Amino acid sequence: MTFYDDIYPFYPLQRTSFIFSGRLLTVILVFLVLAVSLLLILPGIRGRSRLFWMFRIIISLFIGAVIVVLNFTNDWAEARVTTNATYKSFSNAVVNAEIGLHVGLYGINVTLKGNPVVQFNETINYNEMFSWHNTIEEEYVEALEKGLPNPILYIAEKFTLSSPCGLIFQYRYSGRYASATLWMAFCCWMIANILFSMPVIRYAGYMMMATASFIFFSMASFSTIMNMPQCVFSIGTDSLETEYSHSFWLALATGVLCTFTGILVVTVDSVIPEKMKEAFNVGVDSFEDEDVSYKGGYLNSVFLDRVTVLPPTSKVRAMDKYLSLLN
Repeated sequence: MTFYDDIYPFYPLQRTSFIFSGRLLTVILVFLVLAVSLLLILPGIRGRSRLFWMFRIIISLFIGAVIVVLNFTNDWAEARVTTNATYKSFSNAVVNAEIGLHVGLYGINVTLKGNPVVQFNETINYNEMFSWHNTIEEEYVEALEKGLPNPILYIAEKFTLSSPCGLIFQYRYSGRYASATLWMAFCCWMIANILFSMPVIRYAGYMMMATASFIFFSMASFSTIMNMPQCVFSIGTDSLETEYSHSFWLALATGVLCTFTGILVVTVDSVIPEKMKEAFNVGVDSFEDEDVSYKGGYLNSVFLDRVTVLPPTSKVRAMDKYLSLLN
């Protein structure tokens, strides 16, 4: 029996890294299958339009995949520090490790990696996810029962309801609004793709700009966590400070791409609408790339031999005979 009342005070299993979460892999695989399926039809498209369709498929699926993936990534904001910290409760053992805090729209991910990884005859490489669908109180209690390292428990405690920092409220609501606006952006993206296949190309451009607007709204919603009084994460002699990370900048780049695409489509459609309809195959077909030639021809001599032509003299005689009968 241990000090923790028959609970083994060590981390039993390594969890899957947050980078390779199941939901994230599912989204990536779905869009990869869609991309491969649509690219398989390219050999059936002739001429210069094949290259245009390839870029159109890749860019459109990239935007859609990014919008969905951003809902499930845990690196909208990050903080890392390498320091000496107390490893376990009721112990004076100190380890040198890299501690990381990764903030997403649905929760936080806390990592602890030893430097070196093996210390005190134990592998120090932890990765814990705490979700705030409701609260993280239950997950925090489970972490206490497992006897997770002190740095992970200390950071997780800052996001509980009992913490004086009150981080859970701002982070949870900011994440919810950011996720909602991202799903609105995904709906606008789907409508834009439908309009691109109809003779209303300009409205498709408007929907692409609407997609960009909702992406920017989601970024603005998440950015509100930076405007609140920052809670200090003091670990050892150092502290953690969160900064915008990969997902935030990826959202910004995708929003700029959608804005540029929408403005370009609207501008070109206003100047040369016929060319735009022709490019998207919603106007008059072009035969410039077809290999059909009508330069030569031939006559069927067998068919001509069977044709009997009435000589002009016989026509005149027949007419004279008909006129004589009338008289």
